[in-house]
Amino acid sequence: MVSDAMSTPSHPLPGAVGLSHLRAYGWEAADGVCGGSPHLHLVCTEAYVVTGGHGSVQTLSPDGFRDIPLRAGSLAWFTPGTVHRMVQGSDLRITVLMQNSGLPEAGDAVFTFPPEVLADPERYAAAATLPPGTGADTETAARRRRDLAVEGYLALREAMTAGDGGPYRAFQQAAARLVRARVPAWRELWRAGALAAAEHTGAQLDALESGEPSYLAEATAYQSEPSRLNGFGMCGRRDEYALPGTTLPHDGKPTA
Repeated sequence: MVSDAMSTPSHPLPGAVGLSHLRAYGWEAADGVCGGSPHLHLVCTEAYVVTGGHGSVQTLSPDGFRDIPLRAGSLAWFTPGTVHRMVQGSDLRITVLMQNSGLPEAGDAVFTFPPEVLADPERYAAAATLPPGTGADTETAARRRRDLAVEGYLALREAMTAGDGGPYRAFQQAAARLVRARVPAWRELWRAGALAAAEHTGAQLDALESGEPSYLAEATAYQSEPSRLNGFGMCGRRDEYALPGTTLPHDGKPTA
């Protein structure tokens, strides 16, 4: 059966993951590459499921610099601390699966802005926040934000390819300092989302083991459609779903 609450289901997606759809930006950056705003996540692993077109994702990690090809059917994912930059080839379209739904929208993602911007929380917030909506002013601000992130990213990449991982590690430390005050709120989101989903599975296993699977009487199905189209995300134009714990209402703050 399909629940009457199809548009606002009371349960998160499986495993309390986040979900969105992206079309990579086609704006050319200072290095001649078209694509999104480089950034990292502090506590969330992110996965790209490529549904169309082609391009790549550039990453910086202790592995060094990598340029991972993306094409329809590809799957790529990266763990916390990995700087990643989506690169547009031709009509690159991706479904994004995000660990710990709600945390990226709460600031878990940090742009690779230059060090002087990262060192000043107010300056960082001003550079990272977009005007509401999807109009020309928002597009201009999103492109300016992308260019500033690329500026910092290119310095990190240049140092890393020269064998110097110091600037990359310094960026990780700066990102961690920038979000430290938010950790208590993140912990509550995690407890209500990903941790609660895992504990719910544990309770179901207990019920099965005891021979009393009464929870199966609550079985149902849900359906949803994107609630916001063509938003300006970090990597590209973003379609979002207003599901509990999945995507918070758009307020101009950074999203993936």
